[in-house]
Amino acid sequence: MVTENKQKTQKDDANKSNPLWGGRFSTSPGKILEEVNSSVHFDYKLAQQDIAGSIAHARMLKDCAIITSEDFDAIAAGLNTVKQEIEDGEFVFKPELEDVHMNIEHRLSELIGPVAGKLHTARSRNDQVAVDSKMWVRKATDELDQLLANTVEILVDKALVHHADIMPGFTHLQCAQPVTLGHHLLAYAEMFLRDRYRLQTNRCRLNQSPLGAAALAGTSHPIDLKQTATELWFRSPMRNSLDAVSDRDFILDYLYAASVIAMHLSRLGEEFVIWSTPQFGFIQLPEELTAGSSIMPQKRNPDAAELIRAKSGRIYGNLVSLLVVLKSLPLAYSRDMQEDKEPLFDTAQTITNAVKLTNAMLSGFEAFPEKMQADAILGNTCATDLADWLVKERDLPFRESHHLIGRLVKWLEQQDKELKDAHVEDLVVFNDIFSGIKAEILTVRHSVESRNSFGGTSPTRVRESALVLAVLNSQIVTSAEK
Repeated sequence: MVTENKQKTQKDDANKSNPLWGGRFSTSPGKILEEVNSSVHFDYKLAQQDIAGSIAHARMLKDCAIITSEDFDAIAAGLNTVKQEIEDGEFVFKPELEDVHMNIEHRLSELIGPVAGKLHTARSRNDQVAVDSKMWVRKATDELDQLLANTVEILVDKALVHHADIMPGFTHLQCAQPVTLGHHLLAYAEMFLRDRYRLQTNRCRLNQSPLGAAALAGTSHPIDLKQTATELWFRSPMRNSLDAVSDRDFILDYLYAASVIAMHLSRLGEEFVIWSTPQFGFIQLPEELTAGSSIMPQKRNPDAAELIRAKSGRIYGNLVSLLVVLKSLPLAYSRDMQEDKEPLFDTAQTITNAVKLTNAMLSGFEAFPEKMQADAILGNTCATDLADWLVKERDLPFRESHHLIGRLVKWLEQQDKELKDAHVEDLVVFNDIFSGIKAEILTVRHSVESRNSFGGTSPTRVRESALVLAVLNSQIVTSAEK
């Protein structure tokens, strides 16, 4: 009777314990720990990767004669059933089971019984979550890369349309020299092309499989790490089991790349905010990407551009957050690393939406070339052209010609004039060194057409650059296209 009561107590204690920790614990976690510890409300996003990784692991166990073919068939069928339940919205994720991995394993156990427990042979949640995360980031990287390919394509198309449309070029947001709108847009195309290259190198760097590292030291089972790596489309297994479960550089790489992309988007958004004001009047944004005012009926606020600009801070915060989490962690795994998922998922959603908004904004904005060109002559923007003329035609050292043109601008300013108001005769009155200069030197059209150095703003160079960018953009092949 005493023995029966003891057995009953042990059974009751086991029922109260967390199924993950097995016999070591006789009670379940405290309520507050369960609330803090549970991650299934966000890491459910890894379900697709978790199931794919588990099937690959089970197949390898079967091929290595660690489990039978019958066991594998049952496990694979059960996991595919779970996958279908999740896709159909029928699967219930339970917070008390902590995370997506245990929720799937628990459901598998309900479906196929004790054989489900064989799936975890030669595997820990540490390498399991690492491989799931890598697969998720790899997919997110490909999707973001494809969106950016569209961004570059749109910018190239717009640049070709506006390759000869003149606008002011700015430094310090002060009038500097005339450029073309096409040239300005291609500057952003170059940025986003670099972002694509950055994503591609990130993807190459992350594409090693941590599966098989187990908790931290590898496993005594005769497993084949190369098999699971190949099935899951990784280049190779990771060389060090400690590094395999500790590494979150691939998430930091994604967050950093997203931060740089967000910075580029924000700069473009800021310029569109400025350009769409009546004071500038360079562009008009699509009506569906603007919003009105609750009190001022005339308003069309550039909400899309402003939100793109603002989202960058959120993405930067996610990068810094994870850097701080990881900065003092000893090897190998610590529960702190659970904090990598929310910054990752939030950043992926935020940057995806920001790029989509940007693409819609770029596709739909209307430019006003007449206003741009009229403003391009303001602020003595042809001053450098005059200085260059003195160097080429009068053999002056540039510093001397620079000083002379500065004095000319000041002289005109004292007469409430700019270079746009001056005639050739005025220049000769100021200094007869300008005798024989042609009036076209003072035009913005001459200024942009003369800037025909490689990478310059002349319409011919802009067309060339746009076509080169189109080719480079098309040569970056995403994994989805391979």
